[in-house]
Amino acid sequence: MTTLLIIAVTVVVSIVGFGNPRVFDRLKFCVYDVLERRQWERLVTSALLHADWMHLLFNMLTLYFFAPTLERFLGTPRFLLIYLGAILGGSLLSLFMYRRQPYYSAIGASGGVSGVLFGAIALDPHIGIMIMFIPIPIPGWIFAIAYLAYSIYGMRRTLGNVGHAAHLGGALVGFVLAIAFWPATLSNNLLFIVLMAVPLVVLGYYVYKEK
Repeated sequence: MTTLLIIAVTVVVSIVGFGNPRVFDRLKFCVYDVLERRQWERLVTSALLHADWMHLLFNMLTLYFFAPTLERFLGTPRFLLIYLGAILGGSLLSLFMYRRQPYYSAIGASGGVSGVLFGAIALDPHIGIMIMFIPIPIPGWIFAIAYLAYSIYGMRRTLGNVGHAAHLGGALVGFVLAIAFWPATLSNNLLFIVLMAVPLVVLGYYVYKEK
């Protein structure tokens, strides 16, 4: 029910945003509005907006399939902490990386969804990930390494109209919090946790360079 409620609220606000530019502009993440106008709520409200139906559908389907795994392992309060923390983490990393671009803006629940996905992978690295046009599931830990590596490259090269920083910030928060909430995964899956942590260390290096 928690997952369905999140999906329902996100869908309703996204639909309103599709047809109401004033709502869209007021809720979206924008570096200038956050830093200069001190509208910090945008760090979270931007997750309720989406660019179009495909963007919304992809995020909500991913949340629908992986959120129950995380909630079953950790319980509802910790699941919500991961989802909201990942949204905030994705927005904060975006704010830091693009702080010199005042009109950089972003929308979407991708940071929170990435946090949920990577939290589920941290707890079960062998969880199957289905990707379009690939007929067999990919082990979660392999997907995680490839996804993080591509997102880091995409963030550095500003590839496409994609919030790579939000994806990375959300994934990092979800990964770390899931392990903190369920430390047994370290002893059960140490090798895979270490392998998945390598791209996150690279991310930390790039963030350090940007300081």
